[in-house]
Amino acid sequence: MVDDDVVLQLHTRDGDPEHGPLAIPEVPVGNGVAAWFEVDDLDAASDRIAKARAHVEWPLHVNDLAHHREIWLRDPDGYRVVLAGR
Repeated sequence: MVDDDVVLQLHTRDGDPEHGPLAIPEVPVGNGVAAWFEVDDLDAASDRIAKARAHVEWPLHVNDLAHHREIWLRDPDGYRVVLAGR
């Protein structure tokens, strides 16, 4: 939540009574999902990523379409996570 606005809502793959199942069991976890997060200090985040030996898919680079720098990762469950600078 930011103020009174929902900015991110997470559910389990199995769903819940309100939403039901949210995934097809035969499809690999993380397939088709990418979560972008804007960070204040991308260089510091990149240093922490290197020290943690995280799975980097695309190293720190300039995204010419978005006009910012970003780094693409895979989390331990296979989801793509992108950290972007301002």
